[in-house]
Amino acid sequence: MRKHFFILLGTRPEAIKLFPVINRLKAEAGKDIAVTICATAQHRHLLDQVLKLAKVVPDFDLNVMTANQSLDHLTARLLGQIGELLEKVKPTRIIVQGDTATAMSGALASYYHRIPVSHIEAGLRSGDIFAPWPEEVNRKIVGSIADQHFAPTERAARALRSENVAGDRIHVTGNTVVDALILAKAMVESDPGLSSRWDGIKKRHGNRRIILVTCHRRENFGGGVANIVNALETILRREDVAVVLPVHPNPNVRDLFASRLADHPRVALISPQEYTDFVSLLSLSYLVLTDSGGVQEEAPTFGKPVLVMRETTERPEGVEAGTARLVGADYDRIVSETFRLLDDDETYAAMARSHNPFGDGHASERIVKVLLDA
Repeated sequence: MRKHFFILLGTRPEAIKLFPVINRLKAEAGKDIAVTICATAQHRHLLDQVLKLAKVVPDFDLNVMTANQSLDHLTARLLGQIGELLEKVKPTRIIVQGDTATAMSGALASYYHRIPVSHIEAGLRSGDIFAPWPEEVNRKIVGSIADQHFAPTERAARALRSENVAGDRIHVTGNTVVDALILAKAMVESDPGLSSRWDGIKKRHGNRRIILVTCHRRENFGGGVANIVNALETILRREDVAVVLPVHPNPNVRDLFASRLADHPRVALISPQEYTDFVSLLSLSYLVLTDSGGVQEEAPTFGKPVLVMRETTERPEGVEAGTARLVGADYDRIVSETFRLLDDDETYAAMARSHNPFGDGHASERIVKVLLDA
């Protein structure tokens, strides 16, 4: 029977984590296997950066993004347009990744059309439906529909089993983000233009330690972002540090960072970076402050301690392995834990030496084998 895989992606993290799978599946495409790529462009510019880098050309582009889009209107557009496309294309299986509105809407549309769903990065749970919001519920909805669950870790697999997902539907594969990171690292190292991308920042700050900061979570909008900015201003009283911050384009984040930090001589507010540029920036940094899920998975490969500016995480493996610590969007905790890593070599070394619990670089290989053998 001919297998026709329909791969759905809409955001930068989805593109990063799916392109190794897409490349492997495309290599298998032929008489009995077809692959269709659909970009929803839930996040237009950030998605396009990765698609261009990975040389992924979507067969369909829904271009759903609008300015200041609300979750309900976004979901309605996604559900309707994906459903119409599935009716037209009639794939035998849909593949979604993670916890986005695209993944959730794609799974629901597939259910309505009775198309089986494969879920990459399945089983992550924080236990709080409002943190991360709305991602925790998005991921649970996909999990209730999918018949193939590609869990990145054994802990994620246990979470699925506790929700009565049959064991033969769960496959522990590792996380494809590690596959993508290894591929991107090789690109950087083989291209002098990419490897020298941040020479200006290195020269400007000399021996100062670079703190990489990323912030975009909806639950931090308002008071949480303000606390984070306050903490950064305190940390920057030290002359031995500099901050590099790729600013998310959402005005709830962008405007406050710009108004408070843009003129600081040891702060670089930069635009969201191409994936290879972000990988080399991660390599350059001394430690990472983030509310991102993906960065929690990426930083341990480079031995970079991560302070997670959230109260909960659906990726507790990093905390358990010692690569990450939860500090919330809490001024005192952000400052004190940052100072501890800057001043206590033993604490820093313990976090930097911890292994990456999220994968070994072969997740996409395992996923494609299951897809083809099923």
